[in-house]
Amino acid sequence: MAINLTIVFVLTMIIHTSETLSYSIRYAGVKLNKIAVALSLTGMIVLVSRTANMIQAPLTAKFIDYARVDASFDVLWCLRIILFAASAGTLVALFLFPTFVNVFERIIAKFEVVGSLPRLIASVTIGQIKNSRHYLQKPRFSFRHFRILGIPKRFMLLNTIVTGIYTVGVLSSLYAAYLSPAFSTTASQASGIINGVATIILTIFIDPQLGLITDRAIHDEGSKHQLGKIYVMLMLSRFLGTLLAQLFIVPAAYLIAWLVQVI
Repeated sequence: MAINLTIVFVLTMIIHTSETLSYSIRYAGVKLNKIAVALSLTGMIVLVSRTANMIQAPLTAKFIDYARVDASFDVLWCLRIILFAASAGTLVALFLFPTFVNVFERIIAKFEVVGSLPRLIASVTIGQIKNSRHYLQKPRFSFRHFRILGIPKRFMLLNTIVTGIYTVGVLSSLYAAYLSPAFSTTASQASGIINGVATIILTIFIDPQLGLITDRAIHDEGSKHQLGKIYVMLMLSRFLGTLLAQLFIVPAAYLIAWLVQVI
């Protein structure tokens, strides 16, 4: 199972790195005043994430099946390793953020010329890939000013909690399936119980606030330069959320195991 765990670890890193780097697309769009074009390109990120998830999901579920056959297999330890991969992937995205802002600025500009994503992909040459090294940029962090553009600390805290819930949703349902063999099928499909709470918080408290911040940056040159710092803080809160998921996984699994028995 070590090979499977390694594959799942890498795929989980790819999923969380790509999802977190969606901030770089938004920021590139704001810098170019092409936010609508930038958001249309987030499909590239979604494609990478979903492709990795398509392979990762069944491999992760296999750990539960293996644990039922081999009582000595520590399935919770494996799930915690996968959560650590989520943290590692988010941290990688945090350091790649300035580089990918530069890359996506170039992609957005070229997308306007070619007019479609397939043409954009087809227009990429080996020389352009080699020249991409010129977009590399070292990250520079300064957290002296936490409250930027009027963002309250509770907003960052909510983003951390939501990330923690989303990160642990599927894994906790799988662990609940292991804890309740008689209701394993129901439990394995019950990640929505956990993720539903995160969706409510995200829809009501986080997405509208983030939209206002982005819109303000588009119309205010001074705010535009500070928006990159805000996205860095949001990515940092996502990283903390993946660490928080380590605390959530067991309580969330027992909650799901209890619910599937009473519904």
